Amino acid sequence: MERKKSPDGGWGWVIVFVSFFTQFLCYGSPLAVGVLYIEWLDAFGEGKGKTAWVGSLASGVGLLASPVCSLCVSSFGARSVTIFSGFMVAGGLMLSSFAPNIYFLFFSYGIVVGLGCGLLYTATVTITCQYFDSRRGLALGLISTGSSVGLFIYAALQKMLIDFYGLDGCLLIVGALALNILACGSLMRPLQTPNYPLPEKPAPENVPDTYCIYNEREKNLEESINILEKSYGNEAKCKGTLANGAWKQENLLLKSPTAMAPAKEPETYRQKVARQTYFCKQLAKRKWQLYKNYCGETVSLFKNKVFSALFIAILLFDIGGFPPSLLMEDVARSSSVKEEEFIIPLISIIGIMTAVGKLLLGILADFKWINTLYLYVATLITMGLALCAIPFAKSYVTLAILSAILGFLTGNWSIFPYVTTKTVGIDKLAHAYGILMFFAGLGNSLGPPIVGWFYDWTQTYDIAFYFSGLCVLLGGFILLLAALAPWDTCKKQLPKPTPTTFLYKVASNV
Repeated sequence: MERKKSPDGGWGWVIVFVSFFTQFLCYGSPLAVGVLYIEWLDAFGEGKGKTAWVGSLASGVGLLASPVCSLCVSSFGARSVTIFSGFMVAGGLMLSSFAPNIYFLFFSYGIVVGLGCGLLYTATVTITCQYFDSRRGLALGLISTGSSVGLFIYAALQKMLIDFYGLDGCLLIVGALALNILACGSLMRPLQTPNYPLPEKPAPENVPDTYCIYNEREKNLEESINILEKSYGNEAKCKGTLANGAWKQENLLLKSPTAMAPAKEPETYRQKVARQTYFCKQLAKRKWQLYKNYCGETVSLFKNKVFSALFIAILLFDIGGFPPSLLMEDVARSSSVKEEEFIIPLISIIGIMTAVGKLLLGILADFKWINTLYLYVATLITMGLALCAIPFAKSYVTLAILSAILGFLTGNWSIFPYVTTKTVGIDKLAHAYGILMFFAGLGNSLGPPIVGWFYDWTQTYDIAFYFSGLCVLLGGFILLLAALAPWDTCKKQLPKPTPTTFLYKVASNV
């Protein structure tokens, strides 16, 4: 398929609008799962650790499955994936209202909703990057604030719904709201258009030469018919011999696609079977070649030193940077901060500043004089220093300031797709981004348990946050070294890859 130039506006702003609401609707409940967590503790009477797995799965499964999500978006397009994932998120939330035990929630809320969110996130980021080039940072910043806004609204909304309708009614209503994702997905018009007319009925004679990468079009078709002739030999003898004119007519049918009208003669039926068999064989070979190319592209991505450093950085960032958003309230209580001093909950401060950070960092990424990769490195190093400073904060004011700093720097999620695009190119974005999100999900899954083990070992958060800060600092310095000349691929004009023709042809047939 031929890719159109990014319009940087026009229908692209509709894409930004619907992508914002898609992330708002799908991530609102999983990010505000703390409200549901308390209710599940009372409803099922399980331990806190086991019950917390529900929210952990909802956050980590989508990221861990990012390579599969990116493959789905590359194969089926953002619109189809968004509509399908909308059913997954809405269905998972509604199924959770009928959960008889905590194990059912692991599947319905943790896996189904989490996987749906992962698919939706990859779809919205990919299609936004396709529609924007010079304003890509602003567009990504706008859509990524949808999840932060969803956190605030859904936290209050779910609490209110629980008071009025109970836990089951709350999940049913939230699931019904998620069905609006289907309307958002229907507006995600693809930017790609085929550069050739698609035939109504594919036939070997109508297949372009670029399709026939195996040079088997005419030869294999004749061989297939010969095989069928042998298999039907006995039947032909029983019914009578074919006239010479009938054999000539069969040869004409092979060359004329318009002569494929349904007929009762066995010759026409055998010809139709031969055509279908041949087409399925070619399609299977092209699919196999597609998967081989996918594995080859994965290997080539890791040969890029900046990309390799980027996956290490995102892994260490999520191991060290994710736990504070879950543990800051407990850190304040362990620091003997009185509850009456809590003007605003620390988690709310982190959420507000995350939305601000996503928007402002996205705007900064659009300035030509700012190297986006160095901007991302700066956020990592600053966050590492802020994490190391948490053990010295003994009052609400200092903890609130550090929470604001951490929340703002967590907004670097909005420029991460921008950095990935500059590193590998727009054509490999979905593939590379899926791999990186897998490691991000791995970091999200490992971070809180590691911090918890440090606390159990020392009975204090000091060493735990020193460890978190050092992880983020290490990732930032590794990425900085890889980004320095002569390895800084973000400053160079990336050559456009020359993909095999059949790769785009297969995508157009799916």
